Amino acid sequence: MKNALIKLHAAVFLWGFTGVLGRLISLNEGLLVWWRILITVVSLYFLMRVKNELQSVSPKQKWQLFGIGGLIALHWCFFYGSIKYSNVSIALTCLSSAGLFTALLEPLMTRKKFVPVEILLGLIAIVGIYLIFHFDPHFKTGIILGLICTVLSCVFSIMNKNQVSYTAPKTMMLYELSGGLLLLTFAMPLYLYIFPAETILPTKVDVLWLLIMSWLCTILAMDLSLQALQKVSAFTQNLTLNLEPIYGIILAFVVYKENQYLSDWFYVGFGLILFAVILQMLRVVRSRRKGTVV
Repeated sequence: MKNALIKLHAAVFLWGFTGVLGRLISLNEGLLVWWRILITVVSLYFLMRVKNELQSVSPKQKWQLFGIGGLIALHWCFFYGSIKYSNVSIALTCLSSAGLFTALLEPLMTRKKFVPVEILLGLIAIVGIYLIFHFDPHFKTGIILGLICTVLSCVFSIMNKNQVSYTAPKTMMLYELSGGLLLLTFAMPLYLYIFPAETILPTKVDVLWLLIMSWLCTILAMDLSLQALQKVSAFTQNLTLNLEPIYGIILAFVVYKENQYLSDWFYVGFGLILFAVILQMLRVVRSRRKGTVV
């Protein structure tokens, strides 16, 4: 359990950079995600070929993984859309609603029972988001996109929990992101018709940021998170993701000076979110001592 939590927190730390990197890249959110996944899939494929880690899966499971990958791709599109319509700090903070959504969705999608304390912790995070939403109404569109992004992340995390028990993490990642790439590739003509772009090619600087995002914040981070998911529950993973705003917001404050545009209520809401995360981590530690999984 200890190693799983370390891997999970390392993955979340790496994901904390994606918001800042996304704002640095000049491409719109759809093209950004398409290039990110393309670089990731190609890199991961050759990496697994060199290390002889390529594994086959059944046709049924392949399509299941493709479907999950489609959700991941849409999740990223809504995430970067949230950044475009608000800022990095708001988009990352919306991810903190993952605890509540997972507490409600996981029992509906699996045989797990509703756990009142998980719902309570999730509600604390939602109150934090409400305070930010209520007192900073000009971030409305960004917050709505961020919440949609979060629901999608909860759904694919729960579905991944069922897959990770009998599929190697890198194999899952390769098939899932291949599915996401297929979805975005087929949808791109319609997307570019609705949201025209001046260019579909990244600049030289964009390529650098995309490589960092793909190799460190996607391949390495997803591999660590999927390994952790073999030991911890989907709820613990998604509530731990609430730490992603901490890392990302600190970076956004340093790089973009976003603290100049946030009200005091942002910090009050953020404090509630952090409080929920700390309580869940205490639950995980206690469960480890008792020999159970939370």
